[in-house]
Amino acid sequence: MTDAMNNKLKVLRAMRNWSQAELADRLDVSRQAVNAIETGKYDPSLPLAFKLARLFEMKIEEIFDDGEGHDHGK
Repeated sequence: MTDAMNNKLKVLRAMRNWSQAELADRLDVSRQAVNAIETGKYDPSLPLAFKLARLFEMKIEEIFDDGEGHDHGK
């Protein structure tokens, strides 16, 4: 069992050439929080997940994978 969801945050951040600190500033969280989410040590709160989705102009499900959906062909 995994404690945290898989996510594409690191890839999305890299595509914009943002450091963890820059992303953290945009989200109003610490760089350590961004690192913990990226490495799967921590799942974001629902409000933070929505903030991420709006920032990257994606659906939450496109950023985070809880392992339940197996539609990896997209």
